[in-house]
Amino acid sequence: MSNPLRVIDYNYDLPAELIAQVPVPRRDRSRLLVLDRRTGSLQYRLFCDLAELLTPGDLLVINDAKVFPARLFGRAERLRSVEVLLTREIETDCWEALIRPSRKVRLGDRLELADGAIGAHTLRQWGEGTHLLRLACDGNLRDLLWRVGQMPLPPYISRHPPLYPQPSTLDPCLLDRERYQTVYAKHEGAIAAPTAGLHFTTELIHTLKVLGLEFAPITLYVGPGTFRPVRTASVEDHRVEPERYIIPEETATAIKTARHDGRRVIAVGTTTVRALEHAATDGEVRAGAGTADLFIYPGYRFRIIDAMITNFHLPRSTLLMLVSAFAGRERILAVYNEAITRRYRFYSYGDATMIV
Repeated sequence: MSNPLRVIDYNYDLPAELIAQVPVPRRDRSRLLVLDRRTGSLQYRLFCDLAELLTPGDLLVINDAKVFPARLFGRAERLRSVEVLLTREIETDCWEALIRPSRKVRLGDRLELADGAIGAHTLRQWGEGTHLLRLACDGNLRDLLWRVGQMPLPPYISRHPPLYPQPSTLDPCLLDRERYQTVYAKHEGAIAAPTAGLHFTTELIHTLKVLGLEFAPITLYVGPGTFRPVRTASVEDHRVEPERYIIPEETATAIKTARHDGRRVIAVGTTTVRALEHAATDGEVRAGAGTADLFIYPGYRFRIIDAMITNFHLPRSTLLMLVSAFAGRERILAVYNEAITRRYRFYSYGDATMIV
């Protein structure tokens, strides 16, 4: 009987100053650390160098989910201030939401959000600070959220304005609406960006297409599970939260054709990896809608992807375990230590890796 995989073995020490609090001024000028998972060799490049690193015929599969301004602030009956993160619309104006502080919000409480522009009534409560809310406002709620909501930045981004002290005077919240979003975002409903895609510009995508690379979209709506810590001691005991995805027929066909032709399928982001691998049956990707609850950790046999582009991930996280399954735990941790030594920027607004 094999020894259980320990969560503690996926830990590493990251200096706080390497957690990127702002994006680089130009998306494709982030650094790109390229790892050959067979040899362990590294290349130190920029993201805009992708044209030199990819091969005509490569198929890049992207996640076109769009982040919406899901974070609201206001007050509750026993609280002078409350923060609400809308995570999923259950039915019209009825939302699953995370509330902070949660313990003082009770069933039946009423909340006033965004200076009273949105009213909320708690219908149900369950674990991890999650509530079911009925929302009310004048006009269309979705339109209102784009006026009064804030982008749901990850909890490790905590900064004070201005975002760019010089020379820009842009409001940080307004700039986040542009930069915490891929240039190809299309289908609204995610509460976290598929961050590997943040490095692409429309110009870079055009250049790659001209050189003979193909792009194919899937949509996976990133949910609150992205931020949930792994609290178990054993990797196998953890359960990931399911996330909804859609794979178009054209994308499934493009993947099947690329694999038949011997061309690489490159996943842009771990969200794309999970959707493709979850949808794989008999070595082929199944088109349609699904709910990905697949937990990928070392020992998993990948069926679809040949390479991936991804950001650096948090210690002891399911995403770090996923990339470790693809390239090996010791090799990935060595790469992360190298990145720390070279002062790479980590996490959502940070630099990228490509594992080939």
